Amino acid sequence: MGQLSWWRGGVIYQVYPRSLMDANDDGIGDLQGIIAKLDYIASLNVDAIWISPFFKSPMKDFGYDISDYLAIDPIFGTMDDFDELIAKAHGLGLKIIIDQVLSHTSDEHAWFEQSRQDRSNEKADWYVWADPKEDGTAPNNWLAIFGGCAWEWEPRRQQYYLHNFLKSQPDLNFHNPAVRDAVLENVEFWLKKGVDGFRLDAITFCYHDQELRDNPAKPKDKRQGRGFSEDNPYAYQYHYYNNTRPQTLGFIEQLRALIDAYPGTVTLGEVSSEDSLATMADYTRGDKRLHMAYSFELLTKDYSAAYIRETVEALEASIGDGWPCWAIGNHDVERVASRWSQGEAKLGQVKMLNALLGSLRGSICTYQGEELGLTEANIEFEQLQDPFGLAFWPMFKGRDGCRTPMPWTDATAGVQHAGFSQVTPWLPVAAAHVPLAVDKQEADAESALHSYRQFMQWRKQQIALVDGSITFLDIKAPLLAFVREHQQQSLLVIINLTAETHDVSLDELVQDNPQLANINNYSVQSEHGLSMAKLDGASRTLTFAAFAVFYADKRLG
Repeated sequence: MGQLSWWRGGVIYQVYPRSLMDANDDGIGDLQGIIAKLDYIASLNVDAIWISPFFKSPMKDFGYDISDYLAIDPIFGTMDDFDELIAKAHGLGLKIIIDQVLSHTSDEHAWFEQSRQDRSNEKADWYVWADPKEDGTAPNNWLAIFGGCAWEWEPRRQQYYLHNFLKSQPDLNFHNPAVRDAVLENVEFWLKKGVDGFRLDAITFCYHDQELRDNPAKPKDKRQGRGFSEDNPYAYQYHYYNNTRPQTLGFIEQLRALIDAYPGTVTLGEVSSEDSLATMADYTRGDKRLHMAYSFELLTKDYSAAYIRETVEALEASIGDGWPCWAIGNHDVERVASRWSQGEAKLGQVKMLNALLGSLRGSICTYQGEELGLTEANIEFEQLQDPFGLAFWPMFKGRDGCRTPMPWTDATAGVQHAGFSQVTPWLPVAAAHVPLAVDKQEADAESALHSYRQFMQWRKQQIALVDGSITFLDIKAPLLAFVREHQQQSLLVIINLTAETHDVSLDELVQDNPQLANINNYSVQSEHGLSMAKLDGASRTLTFAAFAVFYADKRLG
Protein backbone atom coordinates (compact mmCIF):
# COMPACT_ATOMS: atom_id res chain seq x y z
CA MET A 1 0.00 0.00 0.00
CA GLY A 2 2.91 2.34 0.73
CA GLN A 3 4.15 1.92 -2.84
CA LEU A 4 1.05 3.52 -4.33
CA SER A 5 1.29 6.97 -5.87
CA TRP A 6 -0.06 9.43 -3.30
CA TRP A 7 -2.97 10.47 -5.50
CA ARG A 8 -4.23 7.00 -6.36
CA GLY A 9 -7.24 6.54 -4.11
CA GLY A 10 -6.42 9.83 -2.40
CA VAL A 11 -8.85 12.27 -0.80
CA ILE A 12 -8.69 15.81 -2.18
CA TYR A 13 -10.28 18.66 -0.19
CA GLN A 14 -11.45 21.55 -2.37
CA VAL A 15 -10.90 25.02 -0.97
CA TYR A 16 -12.84 27.93 -2.46
CA PRO A 17 -10.47 30.66 -1.21
CA ARG A 18 -12.97 33.53 -1.21
CA SER A 19 -15.04 31.65 1.36
CA LEU A 20 -12.73 29.61 3.58
CA MET A 21 -11.30 32.24 5.95
CA ASP A 22 -10.76 36.00 5.81
CA ALA A 23 -7.48 36.79 7.57
CA ASN A 24 -7.27 40.53 6.83
CA ASP A 25 -10.91 41.49 7.45
CA ASP A 26 -11.86 42.78 4.03
CA GLY A 27 -14.77 40.35 3.73
CA ILE A 28 -13.01 38.02 1.27
CA GLY A 29 -11.14 34.83 2.12
CA ASP A 30 -7.44 34.80 1.28
CA LEU A 31 -4.23 32.76 1.27
CA GLN A 32 -3.40 33.66 4.86
CA GLY A 33 -6.88 32.44 5.76
CA ILE A 34 -6.08 29.08 4.16
CA ILE A 35 -2.77 28.96 6.04
CA ALA A 36 -4.63 29.59 9.31
CA LYS A 37 -6.90 26.60 8.63
CA LEU A 38 -4.33 24.11 7.33
CA ASP A 39 -4.16 22.33 10.68
CA TYR A 40 -7.93 21.87 10.59
CA ILE A 41 -7.80 20.52 7.03
CA ALA A 42 -4.99 18.13 7.94
CA SER A 43 -7.10 16.88 10.86
CA LEU A 44 -9.70 15.66 8.37
CA ASN A 45 -7.30 12.91 7.24
CA VAL A 46 -7.33 14.09 3.62
CA ASP A 47 -4.31 13.83 1.34
CA ALA A 48 -4.39 17.03 -0.70
CA ILE A 49 -5.97 20.43 -1.08
CA TRP A 50 -7.31 21.70 -4.39
CA ILE A 51 -7.38 25.50 -4.30
CA SER A 52 -9.70 27.30 -6.71
CA PRO A 53 -8.14 30.22 -8.64
CA PHE A 54 -6.29 32.92 -6.72
CA PHE A 55 -4.59 34.48 -9.77
CA LYS A 56 -4.87 38.10 -10.83
CA SER A 57 -8.35 38.62 -12.24
CA PRO A 58 -11.07 41.23 -12.72
CA MET A 59 -13.29 38.67 -10.91
CA LYS A 60 -16.15 38.77 -13.39
CA ASP A 61 -16.28 34.99 -12.94
CA PHE A 62 -14.60 35.10 -9.55
CA GLY A 63 -11.14 34.02 -10.59
CA TYR A 64 -11.93 31.75 -13.51
CA ASP A 65 -11.25 34.78 -15.74
CA ILE A 66 -7.49 35.16 -15.39
CA SER A 67 -5.66 38.32 -16.45
CA ASP A 68 -2.21 37.15 -15.29
CA TYR A 69 -1.45 33.45 -14.75
CA LEU A 70 1.80 34.21 -12.92
CA ALA A 71 0.53 36.72 -10.35
CA ILE A 72 -1.50 36.44 -7.14
CA ASP A 73 -4.53 38.71 -7.07
CA PRO A 74 -4.00 41.27 -4.27
CA ILE A 75 -7.33 40.38 -2.67
CA PHE A 76 -5.87 36.94 -1.90
CA GLY A 77 -2.38 38.06 -0.84
CA THR A 78 1.14 37.86 -2.23
CA MET A 79 3.52 35.32 -3.71
CA ASP A 80 5.24 35.19 -0.32
CA ASP A 81 1.91 34.09 1.16
CA PHE A 82 1.68 31.32 -1.42
CA ASP A 83 5.22 30.16 -0.67
CA GLU A 84 4.31 30.07 3.02
CA LEU A 85 1.17 28.09 2.25
CA ILE A 86 3.12 25.49 0.26
CA ALA A 87 5.74 25.13 2.99
CA LYS A 88 3.23 24.73 5.83
CA ALA A 89 1.02 22.32 3.86
CA HIS A 90 3.97 20.12 3.00
CA GLY A 91 5.06 20.21 6.62
CA LEU A 92 1.64 18.82 7.55
CA GLY A 93 1.84 16.11 4.91
CA LEU A 94 -0.68 17.80 2.62
CA LYS A 95 -0.23 18.07 -1.14
CA ILE A 96 -1.27 21.26 -2.96
CA ILE A 97 -3.24 21.13 -6.22
CA ILE A 98 -4.09 24.41 -7.92
CA ASP A 99 -6.58 25.25 -10.63
CA GLN A 100 -5.37 25.91 -14.14
CA VAL A 101 -7.86 27.56 -16.48
CA LEU A 102 -6.19 26.89 -19.81
CA SER A 103 -8.94 27.17 -22.42
CA HIS A 104 -9.65 30.88 -21.99
CA THR A 105 -8.37 34.06 -20.33
CA SER A 106 -9.90 37.29 -19.13
CA ASP A 107 -10.45 39.94 -21.77
CA GLU A 108 -8.11 42.03 -19.61
CA HIS A 109 -5.20 39.66 -20.17
CA ALA A 110 -2.30 41.31 -22.00
CA TRP A 111 -2.47 38.65 -24.71
CA PHE A 112 -6.06 39.54 -25.57
CA GLU A 113 -5.51 43.27 -25.26
CA GLN A 114 -2.92 42.92 -28.01
CA SER A 115 -4.79 40.34 -30.09
CA ARG A 116 -7.93 42.46 -30.37
CA GLN A 117 -6.16 45.52 -31.78
CA ASP A 118 -5.87 44.35 -35.40
CA ARG A 119 -5.36 41.30 -37.58
CA SER A 120 -1.60 41.65 -38.03
CA ASN A 121 -0.08 41.99 -34.54
CA GLU A 122 2.15 39.36 -32.94
CA LYS A 123 -0.74 37.77 -31.06
CA ALA A 124 -3.41 38.26 -33.71
CA ASP A 125 -3.95 34.49 -33.96
CA TRP A 126 -3.75 33.69 -30.23
CA TYR A 127 -7.54 33.72 -29.81
CA VAL A 128 -10.39 32.28 -31.86
CA TRP A 129 -11.36 34.97 -34.37
CA ALA A 130 -13.79 34.58 -37.27
CA ASP A 131 -15.35 36.76 -39.94
CA PRO A 132 -19.07 37.46 -39.83
CA LYS A 133 -21.48 35.88 -42.24
CA GLU A 134 -22.52 37.91 -45.27
CA ASP A 135 -25.41 39.41 -43.30
CA GLY A 136 -23.12 40.42 -40.42
CA THR A 137 -24.31 37.76 -38.02
CA ALA A 138 -22.14 35.41 -35.97
CA PRO A 139 -20.00 32.81 -37.81
CA ASN A 140 -22.13 29.87 -36.66
CA ASN A 141 -24.74 28.76 -34.13
CA TRP A 142 -22.48 28.02 -31.16
CA LEU A 143 -23.88 29.01 -27.78
CA ALA A 144 -22.21 30.06 -24.54
CA ILE A 145 -22.82 28.16 -21.31
CA PHE A 146 -23.74 31.38 -19.52
CA GLY A 147 -26.44 32.16 -22.09
CA GLY A 148 -26.76 33.46 -25.62
CA CYS A 149 -24.40 33.51 -28.58
CA ALA A 150 -20.82 32.28 -28.06
CA TRP A 151 -19.47 35.03 -30.33
CA GLU A 152 -18.77 38.68 -29.51
CA TRP A 153 -18.06 41.44 -32.06
CA GLU A 154 -14.76 43.31 -31.96
CA PRO A 155 -14.99 46.50 -34.10
CA ARG A 156 -11.22 47.05 -34.26
CA ARG A 157 -10.73 43.77 -36.15
CA GLN A 158 -14.22 43.68 -37.63
CA GLN A 159 -14.39 40.09 -36.51
CA TYR A 160 -16.06 37.99 -33.84
CA TYR A 161 -14.19 36.22 -31.06
CA LEU A 162 -15.29 32.98 -29.42
CA HIS A 163 -16.25 32.76 -25.74
CA ASN A 164 -17.70 29.51 -24.42
CA PHE A 165 -18.48 31.17 -21.09
CA LEU A 166 -18.81 34.92 -20.40
CA LYS A 167 -18.05 37.38 -23.18
CA SER A 168 -15.24 38.61 -20.91
CA GLN A 169 -13.63 35.14 -21.18
CA PRO A 170 -12.27 34.87 -24.75
CA ASP A 171 -11.14 31.43 -25.88
CA LEU A 172 -7.48 30.83 -26.69
CA ASN A 173 -6.62 29.33 -30.07
CA PHE A 174 -4.92 26.04 -29.17
CA HIS A 175 -4.41 25.27 -32.86
CA ASN A 176 -1.59 27.82 -32.65
CA PRO A 177 1.59 26.09 -31.33
CA ALA A 178 2.81 29.38 -29.84
CA VAL A 179 -0.28 29.42 -27.59
CA ARG A 180 0.36 25.88 -26.43
CA ASP A 181 3.99 26.70 -25.67
CA ALA A 182 3.00 29.80 -23.68
CA VAL A 183 0.37 27.88 -21.71
CA LEU A 184 2.84 25.13 -20.82
CA GLU A 185 5.40 27.74 -19.78
CA ASN A 186 2.85 29.18 -17.35
CA VAL A 187 2.12 25.71 -15.98
CA GLU A 188 5.83 25.07 -15.42
CA PHE A 189 6.14 28.28 -13.42
CA TRP A 190 3.90 26.73 -10.73
CA LEU A 191 5.66 23.38 -10.91
CA LYS A 192 8.89 25.19 -10.08
CA LYS A 193 7.09 26.85 -7.16
CA GLY A 194 6.51 23.39 -5.71
CA VAL A 195 2.86 22.61 -6.37
CA ASP A 196 1.93 18.94 -6.40
CA GLY A 197 -0.58 19.02 -9.21
CA PHE A 198 -3.25 20.78 -11.23
CA ARG A 199 -6.99 20.59 -11.49
CA LEU A 200 -7.64 21.43 -15.14
CA ASP A 201 -10.76 23.55 -15.47
CA ALA A 202 -12.83 23.14 -18.64
CA ILE A 203 -10.11 21.02 -20.23
CA THR A 204 -12.51 19.79 -22.92
CA PHE A 205 -12.87 23.35 -24.25
CA CYS A 206 -9.27 23.91 -25.37
CA TYR A 207 -9.86 23.18 -29.05
CA HIS A 208 -12.60 24.22 -31.48
CA ASP A 209 -13.56 22.93 -34.91
CA GLN A 210 -11.52 24.95 -37.39
CA GLU A 211 -14.25 24.59 -40.02
CA LEU A 212 -16.66 26.28 -37.56
CA ARG A 213 -19.42 23.79 -38.34
CA ASP A 214 -22.80 24.36 -36.72
CA ASN A 215 -23.67 22.20 -33.74
CA PRO A 216 -26.69 19.96 -34.45
CA ALA A 217 -29.96 20.44 -32.61
CA LYS A 218 -30.73 18.22 -29.63
CA PRO A 219 -34.20 16.62 -29.44
CA LYS A 220 -36.46 17.89 -26.68
CA ASP A 221 -36.33 14.62 -24.73
CA LYS A 222 -32.52 14.76 -24.60
CA ARG A 223 -32.12 18.28 -23.24
CA GLN A 224 -32.08 17.51 -19.52
CA GLY A 225 -28.93 16.52 -17.64
CA ARG A 226 -25.39 17.70 -16.90
CA GLY A 227 -26.75 20.76 -15.14
CA PHE A 228 -28.60 22.27 -18.10
CA SER A 229 -32.34 22.61 -18.56
CA GLU A 230 -34.57 24.30 -21.10
CA ASP A 231 -34.30 27.69 -19.41
CA ASN A 232 -30.77 27.74 -20.87
CA PRO A 233 -30.57 27.47 -24.69
CA TYR A 234 -27.22 25.69 -24.30
CA ALA A 235 -29.30 22.57 -23.64
CA TYR A 236 -30.74 22.75 -27.17
CA GLN A 237 -27.56 21.60 -28.95
CA TYR A 238 -25.17 18.70 -29.19
CA HIS A 239 -21.84 20.42 -28.54
CA TYR A 240 -19.74 18.43 -30.95
CA TYR A 241 -17.78 21.24 -32.55
CA ASN A 242 -17.08 23.83 -29.84
CA ASN A 243 -15.47 21.38 -27.42
CA THR A 244 -14.05 17.85 -26.92
CA ARG A 245 -12.22 17.96 -30.22
CA PRO A 246 -9.79 15.10 -31.00
CA GLN A 247 -6.76 17.43 -30.96
CA THR A 248 -7.20 17.87 -27.19
CA LEU A 249 -5.61 14.46 -26.63
CA GLY A 250 -2.40 15.63 -28.29
CA PHE A 251 -2.19 18.66 -26.01
CA ILE A 252 -2.91 16.52 -22.94
CA GLU A 253 0.03 14.32 -23.91
CA GLN A 254 2.24 17.43 -24.22
CA LEU A 255 1.09 18.52 -20.78
CA ARG A 256 1.71 15.08 -19.28
CA ALA A 257 5.25 15.04 -20.67
CA LEU A 258 5.92 18.29 -18.81
CA ILE A 259 4.29 17.03 -15.61
CA ASP A 260 6.36 13.84 -15.70
CA ALA A 261 9.52 15.94 -15.52
CA TYR A 262 8.43 16.81 -11.97
CA PRO A 263 8.00 13.42 -10.23
CA GLY A 264 5.06 13.08 -7.87
CA THR A 265 2.96 15.78 -9.52
CA VAL A 266 -0.50 14.97 -10.83
CA THR A 267 -3.22 16.14 -13.22
CA LEU A 268 -6.98 16.06 -12.54
CA GLY A 269 -9.20 16.99 -15.47
CA GLU A 270 -12.71 18.42 -15.27
CA VAL A 271 -14.65 16.73 -18.07
CA SER A 272 -17.87 18.00 -19.59
CA SER A 273 -18.91 16.54 -22.94
CA GLU A 274 -21.79 14.84 -24.70
CA ASP A 275 -20.53 11.53 -23.31
CA SER A 276 -18.48 12.54 -20.29
CA LEU A 277 -17.81 8.99 -19.11
CA ALA A 278 -16.33 8.01 -22.47
CA THR A 279 -14.28 11.21 -22.48
CA MET A 280 -12.98 10.48 -18.97
CA ALA A 281 -11.82 7.10 -20.27
CA ASP A 282 -10.12 8.66 -23.31
CA TYR A 283 -8.41 11.38 -21.30
CA THR A 284 -6.96 9.01 -18.66
CA ARG A 285 -6.07 5.98 -20.80
CA GLY A 286 -2.47 4.76 -20.57
CA ASP A 287 0.36 6.62 -18.88
CA LYS A 288 0.77 9.53 -21.29
CA ARG A 289 -2.49 11.41 -20.61
CA LEU A 290 -4.17 12.72 -17.46
CA HIS A 291 -3.62 10.88 -14.20
CA MET A 292 -7.34 11.13 -13.40
CA ALA A 293 -10.52 12.94 -14.36
CA TYR A 294 -13.97 13.64 -12.97
CA SER A 295 -17.24 14.60 -14.60
CA PHE A 296 -20.65 15.93 -13.58
CA GLU A 297 -22.49 12.59 -13.53
CA LEU A 298 -22.73 12.53 -9.72
CA LEU A 299 -23.14 16.30 -9.49
CA THR A 300 -26.71 16.20 -10.81
CA LYS A 301 -30.01 15.84 -8.97
CA ASP A 302 -30.20 12.15 -9.91
CA TYR A 303 -30.09 10.18 -6.68
CA SER A 304 -30.95 6.51 -6.60
CA ALA A 305 -29.17 3.21 -6.19
CA ALA A 306 -29.90 2.40 -9.83
CA TYR A 307 -28.48 5.69 -11.13
CA ILE A 308 -25.31 5.49 -9.05
CA ARG A 309 -24.73 1.88 -10.07
CA GLU A 310 -25.39 2.56 -13.77
CA THR A 311 -23.06 5.57 -13.74
CA VAL A 312 -20.14 3.82 -12.05
CA GLU A 313 -20.57 0.62 -14.07
CA ALA A 314 -20.68 2.60 -17.33
CA LEU A 315 -17.37 4.21 -16.49
CA GLU A 316 -15.82 0.95 -15.30
CA ALA A 317 -16.78 -0.69 -18.61
CA SER A 318 -14.82 1.88 -20.61
CA ILE A 319 -12.04 3.31 -18.48
CA GLY A 320 -9.64 0.34 -18.73
CA ASP A 321 -6.39 1.29 -17.02
CA GLY A 322 -7.54 4.90 -16.55
CA TRP A 323 -8.28 6.24 -13.10
CA PRO A 324 -11.46 8.05 -12.03
CA CYS A 325 -12.01 10.74 -9.44
CA TRP A 326 -15.50 11.08 -7.98
CA ALA A 327 -17.18 14.16 -6.54
CA ILE A 328 -20.71 14.74 -5.29
CA GLY A 329 -20.24 18.45 -4.67
CA ASN A 330 -18.14 21.43 -5.72
CA HIS A 331 -18.27 25.20 -6.20
CA ASP A 332 -20.49 24.93 -9.31
CA VAL A 333 -23.47 22.91 -8.05
CA GLU A 334 -26.10 22.94 -5.31
CA ARG A 335 -24.70 21.47 -2.10
CA VAL A 336 -25.24 17.72 -1.96
CA ALA A 337 -26.86 17.86 1.49
CA SER A 338 -29.71 19.74 -0.18
CA ARG A 339 -29.52 18.32 -3.68
CA TRP A 340 -29.78 14.69 -2.60
CA SER A 341 -31.79 15.06 0.58
CA GLN A 342 -35.38 13.94 0.93
CA GLY A 343 -36.64 17.29 2.15
CA GLU A 344 -34.58 18.61 5.06
CA ALA A 345 -31.05 17.21 5.17
CA LYS A 346 -30.51 14.73 8.01
CA LEU A 347 -27.32 14.09 9.96
CA GLY A 348 -27.38 10.38 9.16
CA GLN A 349 -27.63 11.07 5.45
CA VAL A 350 -24.71 13.51 5.55
CA LYS A 351 -22.53 10.87 7.20
CA MET A 352 -23.72 8.20 4.77
CA LEU A 353 -23.07 10.32 1.68
CA ASN A 354 -19.48 11.00 2.72
CA ALA A 355 -19.01 7.26 3.28
CA LEU A 356 -20.62 6.44 -0.07
CA LEU A 357 -18.26 8.81 -1.87
CA GLY A 358 -15.28 7.36 -0.02
CA SER A 359 -16.29 3.80 -0.92
CA LEU A 360 -16.35 4.20 -4.70
CA ARG A 361 -13.37 3.12 -6.80
CA GLY A 362 -11.04 5.99 -7.54
CA SER A 363 -9.80 9.16 -5.90
CA ILE A 364 -12.38 11.51 -4.38
CA CYS A 365 -12.93 15.25 -4.07
CA THR A 366 -14.64 16.71 -1.02
CA TYR A 367 -15.88 20.30 -1.24
CA GLN A 368 -15.26 22.48 1.82
CA GLY A 369 -18.18 22.20 4.24
CA GLU A 370 -19.28 18.74 3.15
CA GLU A 371 -17.60 17.37 6.26
CA LEU A 372 -20.00 19.59 8.23
CA GLY A 373 -23.10 18.73 6.23
CA LEU A 374 -23.62 22.30 4.99
CA THR A 375 -26.80 22.77 2.98
CA GLU A 376 -27.45 25.12 0.06
CA ALA A 377 -27.71 28.70 1.32
CA ASN A 378 -30.71 30.78 0.31
CA ILE A 379 -29.37 33.90 -1.43
CA GLU A 380 -31.73 36.76 -2.21
CA PHE A 381 -31.55 38.34 -5.66
CA GLU A 382 -30.07 41.59 -4.33
CA GLN A 383 -27.28 39.57 -2.66
CA LEU A 384 -26.33 37.61 -5.80
CA GLN A 385 -22.77 37.85 -7.10
CA ASP A 386 -22.70 35.01 -9.65
CA PRO A 387 -23.16 36.20 -13.27
CA PHE A 388 -24.71 32.81 -14.11
CA GLY A 389 -27.43 33.33 -11.50
CA LEU A 390 -28.00 36.96 -12.46
CA ALA A 391 -28.57 35.88 -16.08
CA PHE A 392 -31.01 33.06 -15.33
CA TRP A 393 -32.86 34.20 -12.21
CA PRO A 394 -35.36 33.01 -11.01
CA MET A 395 -35.34 29.66 -12.86
CA PHE A 396 -31.71 29.15 -11.86
CA LYS A 397 -30.40 31.00 -8.83
CA GLY A 398 -26.75 30.57 -9.67
CA ARG A 399 -23.87 29.10 -7.75
CA ASP A 400 -23.65 31.50 -4.81
CA GLY A 401 -25.70 29.19 -2.57
CA CYS A 402 -22.80 26.72 -2.37
CA ARG A 403 -20.11 29.41 -2.12
CA THR A 404 -21.07 31.14 1.11
CA PRO A 405 -18.44 31.50 3.88
CA MET A 406 -17.45 28.56 6.07
CA PRO A 407 -18.92 28.73 9.59
CA TRP A 408 -16.10 28.35 12.09
CA THR A 409 -17.67 29.58 15.32
CA ASP A 410 -21.22 29.44 16.65
CA ALA A 411 -22.71 32.96 16.82
CA THR A 412 -23.53 32.43 20.49
CA ALA A 413 -19.82 32.69 21.23
CA GLY A 414 -20.01 36.42 20.51
CA VAL A 415 -18.14 36.50 17.21
CA GLN A 416 -19.34 38.01 13.97
CA HIS A 417 -20.14 36.18 10.74
CA ALA A 418 -19.50 32.75 12.30
CA GLY A 419 -15.79 33.51 12.67
CA PHE A 420 -15.18 33.89 8.94
CA SER A 421 -14.55 37.66 9.07
CA GLN A 422 -14.99 40.64 11.36
CA VAL A 423 -16.62 42.64 8.55
CA THR A 424 -19.55 41.95 6.25
CA PRO A 425 -18.43 39.14 3.93
CA TRP A 426 -18.74 39.08 0.15
CA LEU A 427 -21.63 36.64 0.53
CA PRO A 428 -23.67 36.31 3.72
CA VAL A 429 -23.07 33.49 6.18
CA ALA A 430 -26.18 31.32 5.99
CA ALA A 431 -28.18 31.36 9.23
CA ALA A 432 -28.79 27.62 8.83
CA HIS A 433 -25.03 27.03 8.79
CA VAL A 434 -24.24 28.64 12.15
CA PRO A 435 -25.48 25.68 14.25
CA LEU A 436 -23.21 23.50 12.07
CA ALA A 437 -20.10 25.58 12.85
CA VAL A 438 -16.81 23.79 13.30
CA ASP A 439 -16.41 24.60 17.02
CA LYS A 440 -19.93 23.32 17.73
CA GLN A 441 -19.27 20.05 15.92
CA GLU A 442 -15.85 19.65 17.55
CA ALA A 443 -17.68 19.53 20.91
CA ASP A 444 -20.15 16.88 19.72
CA ALA A 445 -18.75 13.36 19.45
CA GLU A 446 -21.68 12.32 17.24
CA SER A 447 -21.29 15.17 14.73
CA ALA A 448 -20.83 14.89 10.99
CA LEU A 449 -17.33 16.34 11.41
CA HIS A 450 -16.16 13.60 13.79
CA SER A 451 -17.75 10.94 11.60
CA TYR A 452 -15.91 12.32 8.55
CA ARG A 453 -12.56 12.24 10.38
CA GLN A 454 -13.12 8.73 11.70
CA PHE A 455 -14.25 7.38 8.36
CA MET A 456 -11.37 8.92 6.37
CA GLN A 457 -8.84 7.62 8.89
CA TRP A 458 -10.38 4.13 8.69
CA ARG A 459 -10.51 4.32 4.89
CA LYS A 460 -6.74 4.87 4.73
CA GLN A 461 -6.27 1.44 6.30
CA GLN A 462 -8.51 -0.35 3.77
CA ILE A 463 -6.41 -1.21 0.72
CA ALA A 464 -9.56 -2.45 -1.03
CA LEU A 465 -11.12 1.04 -0.78
CA VAL A 466 -7.94 2.84 -1.76
CA ASP A 467 -6.92 0.70 -4.72
CA GLY A 468 -9.33 -2.21 -5.18
CA SER A 469 -11.69 -3.12 -8.00
CA ILE A 470 -15.45 -2.62 -7.70
CA THR A 471 -18.18 -5.12 -8.52
CA PHE A 472 -21.83 -4.29 -7.92
CA LEU A 473 -24.23 -6.82 -6.43
CA ASP A 474 -27.89 -7.44 -7.16
CA ILE A 475 -29.94 -6.18 -4.24
CA LYS A 476 -33.37 -4.61 -3.91
CA ALA A 477 -33.53 -0.83 -4.12
CA PRO A 478 -33.05 1.52 -2.36
CA LEU A 479 -30.04 -0.41 -1.11
CA LEU A 480 -26.75 -0.19 -2.99
CA ALA A 481 -24.29 -3.07 -2.67
CA PHE A 482 -20.85 -3.78 -4.10
CA VAL A 483 -17.59 -5.54 -3.35
CA ARG A 484 -14.26 -3.70 -3.35
CA GLU A 485 -11.48 -6.19 -3.88
CA HIS A 486 -7.70 -6.10 -3.80
CA GLN A 487 -5.26 -8.99 -3.72
CA GLN A 488 -4.87 -8.33 0.02
CA GLN A 489 -8.48 -7.61 1.00
CA SER A 490 -12.11 -8.02 0.00
CA LEU A 491 -14.66 -5.58 1.41
CA LEU A 492 -18.43 -6.02 1.14
CA VAL A 493 -20.28 -2.67 1.17
CA ILE A 494 -24.05 -2.24 1.53
CA ILE A 495 -25.61 1.21 1.91
CA ASN A 496 -29.19 2.31 2.62
CA LEU A 497 -29.72 5.53 0.65
CA THR A 498 -33.04 6.39 2.31
CA ALA A 499 -34.63 7.24 5.65
CA GLU A 500 -36.70 4.03 5.68
CA THR A 501 -35.71 0.81 7.47
CA HIS A 502 -34.91 -2.23 5.33
CA ASP A 503 -34.06 -5.85 6.11
CA VAL A 504 -31.69 -7.96 4.04
CA SER A 505 -31.43 -11.73 4.26
CA LEU A 506 -27.83 -12.79 3.82
CA ASP A 507 -29.01 -16.11 2.41
CA GLU A 508 -31.05 -14.32 -0.27
CA LEU A 509 -28.13 -11.99 -0.99
CA VAL A 510 -25.88 -15.00 -1.60
CA GLN A 511 -28.56 -16.67 -3.70
CA ASP A 512 -28.75 -13.59 -5.95
CA ASN A 513 -24.96 -13.17 -5.96
CA PRO A 514 -23.22 -16.57 -5.95
CA GLN A 515 -19.80 -14.94 -5.71
CA LEU A 516 -20.65 -14.26 -2.03
CA ALA A 517 -21.00 -17.96 -1.20
CA ASN A 518 -18.20 -17.62 1.37
CA ILE A 519 -19.80 -14.64 3.09
CA ASN A 520 -19.33 -16.31 6.48
CA ASN A 521 -15.62 -15.56 6.16
CA TYR A 522 -16.27 -11.81 6.30
CA SER A 523 -15.80 -9.90 9.56
CA VAL A 524 -18.27 -7.08 10.27
CA GLN A 525 -16.69 -3.62 10.58
CA SER A 526 -18.28 -0.98 12.79
CA GLU A 527 -15.97 1.83 13.87
CA HIS A 528 -16.52 4.70 11.47
CA GLY A 529 -18.87 7.09 13.27
CA LEU A 530 -21.74 5.98 11.01
CA SER A 531 -25.14 4.42 11.51
CA MET A 532 -24.26 0.76 11.04
CA ALA A 533 -26.60 -2.02 9.95
CA LYS A 534 -27.28 -4.57 12.68
CA LEU A 535 -26.72 -8.27 12.02
CA ASP A 536 -28.93 -10.90 13.64
CA GLY A 537 -26.68 -13.96 13.51
CA ALA A 538 -29.48 -16.39 14.25
CA SER A 539 -31.69 -15.36 11.34
CA ARG A 540 -28.76 -14.16 9.20
CA THR A 541 -30.63 -10.92 8.64
CA LEU A 542 -29.22 -7.42 8.34
CA THR A 543 -31.42 -4.56 9.52
CA PHE A 544 -30.67 -1.20 7.95
CA ALA A 545 -32.03 1.79 9.84
CA ALA A 546 -32.18 5.19 8.12
CA PHE A 547 -29.04 5.80 6.03
CA ALA A 548 -27.24 2.87 7.65
CA VAL A 549 -24.17 1.28 6.08
CA PHE A 550 -22.57 -2.14 6.36
CA TYR A 551 -18.95 -3.08 5.83
CA ALA A 552 -17.71 -6.63 6.06
CA ASP A 553 -14.01 -7.37 5.67
CA LYS A 554 -12.03 -10.36 4.50
CA ARG A 555 -8.23 -10.23 4.47
CA LEU A 556 -6.82 -12.22 1.59
CA GLY A 557 -3.10 -11.78 1.84
